Amino acid sequence: MQELIQVADAVAREKNIDREIVVSAMEEAIQKAGCSKYGYDHDIRAQIDRSTGEISLFRYRNVVEEFNPETPELETQQILLKQAKKIKSDVQLGEHIIDKLPPLDFGRIAAQTAKQVIFQKVRDAERERQFEEYKDRIGEIVSGTVKRVEYGNVTVDLGRGEAFLRRNDALPREHFKNGERVRAYIYDVRQEARGPQVFLSRTHADFLAKLFRQEVPEIYDGIIEIKAVARDPGSRAKIAVISNDSSIDPVGACVGMRGSRVQAVVGELQGEKIDIIPWTQDTATFVVNALAPAEVTKVVMDEDSRRLDVVVPDDQLSLAIGRRGQNVRLATQLSGWNIDIMTEAEESERRQTELKTCSALFIEAMDVDEVIAHLLVVEGFSSIEDIVETSNEELGRIEGFDIDVATELKNRAASFLKIKKVAFEKRAAEIGISKELADVKGLTQDMILSLGEKNIKKMDDLGDLASDELRELVGDDKLSESQANEIIMAARASWFQDDDKIDDNNTIVSNG
Repeated sequence: MQELIQVADAVAREKNIDREIVVSAMEEAIQKAGCSKYGYDHDIRAQIDRSTGEISLFRYRNVVEEFNPETPELETQQILLKQAKKIKSDVQLGEHIIDKLPPLDFGRIAAQTAKQVIFQKVRDAERERQFEEYKDRIGEIVSGTVKRVEYGNVTVDLGRGEAFLRRNDALPREHFKNGERVRAYIYDVRQEARGPQVFLSRTHADFLAKLFRQEVPEIYDGIIEIKAVARDPGSRAKIAVISNDSSIDPVGACVGMRGSRVQAVVGELQGEKIDIIPWTQDTATFVVNALAPAEVTKVVMDEDSRRLDVVVPDDQLSLAIGRRGQNVRLATQLSGWNIDIMTEAEESERRQTELKTCSALFIEAMDVDEVIAHLLVVEGFSSIEDIVETSNEELGRIEGFDIDVATELKNRAASFLKIKKVAFEKRAAEIGISKELADVKGLTQDMILSLGEKNIKKMDDLGDLASDELRELVGDDKLSESQANEIIMAARASWFQDDDKIDDNNTIVSNG
């Protein structure tokens, strides 16, 4: 019997799990074999002596006053009190009468069942140990051996566990063979129906960052910081870096002597081209760097919608956009700003169109001549609201204006907005637009009227829209996706207020 304990010790060491788990699995396997022999309707329990390895098998019967006719299947696990007293005189209701059973002679089927139970329990314990070991290692690079490849999905042996590299998380045109070494990034560890799973990726942006951290000591030491990464896996990547030491060039340090450091990363990523870009707080300068190798002549920022209009020479347009839009797409991901590329000719044409449109607006709304209207547009005014919100002193500093002209312009602008507001309120009432919708921040009066005419008249109607639907209704060029999302979430705020209530501890309690 001592051999049983030796086997348990060997399995525990090999699988790196607790010996008690293995012994408990053996007990459960013997218990199943006992049930197979004596009947599954009996309460059979097995016990292994932890020192000697001796196996004991017992039948447990619960002491009851009388059998319950509604559960006859439990009678084999029960014994009447008057019968139990013959076995043990001081027995009480609810106790168990324990009968020791003769040693079990394992048959072929019972032995096979016991073996399966032990394997399953050991496998479950091994997976649980793997989950505990890897759950805190998300974000690390690990190295393993390809164990299995099925339909492009790779099972990787990490030595102390297995991980899963899905086809979508491998680089394009990357093929693995059994026994091949592979490095990848742990991006998730979670419990699933089939047990704990470790998920790997070679396409994750952080995989690139971690590879540079391994190859560049300055990054590992914190002297150089990786601020952003954008990847088109297997094709091209951009990485933005900054140095905390003015004497160290971050780009040069990442490239290495004769490109040795960056080439090591490129080799790991199957030839993926990598642009290393100096990061700066000045967004315009950073985007110009990110669009390299294209030359940029002008950048126009719209901070409200986080949009950048980038102007390039005509012969640089295809270079700035990149093959299939790759260059501008990566620059957008890297900076977090929406980037529109246009040529100098396109920008000039658009500027002329905006000049005519805004000038016509000022001429009509404030009854001014074309010269004054042009001056206002050149100074950056694009709406009547801009003029009302600007101080007289600032308006008066425009060349050709004085304080009297500024005051008159503001008065005319204010009068126009007042008349427009009255007309808006009248039209909104006719359509049936609610006051809450009419006061929504982020939507202009024209947008609100446009929504009302398309049967969006209440906050709930607005909240039911998706961002792309809202943009389509008011005009895609008038709202960015982030602005549309903010407006819709504001419209939905009342839904959560209605669904939730506050309890005595000021905690939100959902009615759902």
